[in-house]
Amino acid sequence: MLRKGIAQLLELEPDLQLIAEIGDARDALKVILQHEPDLILLDLNMPGQDGLHTLNLLRNAGVYARIIIFTVSDDQSDIHRAIHNGADGYLLKDIDPLELLASIKQCVKGEQVISPEIAQVVHHALTQRLPENMHPALNELTEREREVLRLVASGCSNKAIGQQLLIAEGTVKVHVKRVLAKLHLRSRVEAAIFALHHNKEF
Repeated sequence: MLRKGIAQLLELEPDLQLIAEIGDARDALKVILQHEPDLILLDLNMPGQDGLHTLNLLRNAGVYARIIIFTVSDDQSDIHRAIHNGADGYLLKDIDPLELLASIKQCVKGEQVISPEIAQVVHHALTQRLPENMHPALNELTEREREVLRLVASGCSNKAIGQQLLIAEGTVKVHVKRVLAKLHLRSRVEAAIFALHHNKEF
């Protein structure tokens, strides 16, 4: 019922397009790989396999869409595992529907979205995830990839990056994927934090 309600809520938003709402993790993987959505709202408790395993499979398959974990769990181990597996946000299901919509829109634009109650835990998980010896990999980035990384760090969406650099949105997605792969990062949030940590180096 909750999934259906969220789907109906999203369908009422003119600037959002709902691609699918799926209850089984295995079916979700197929649809995501086929349609390449910009954002995925992922439950931790799903039939077929749990959401954390699904998240890990998606990132390992090269899916760099924004992924928000949407769950009732505020358990620290779940939060840490979600962030370590590449989640871009973590929202609890008691969130107000209008706040959920706002969070989805913020996440699409490149912002990190988390429920206030767990903000400190998420911040700790993010800082723990960042490798300390990553900066030599910056040498592998092309100048265009560095430009894209700077704009990701500033919170720009793929569309906004494309407009600033005068390139197609699809081309931006390719650059973002390459940046994440070269820096061994799993989400745009990690890329943004990495860029802020090493901003003097590029």
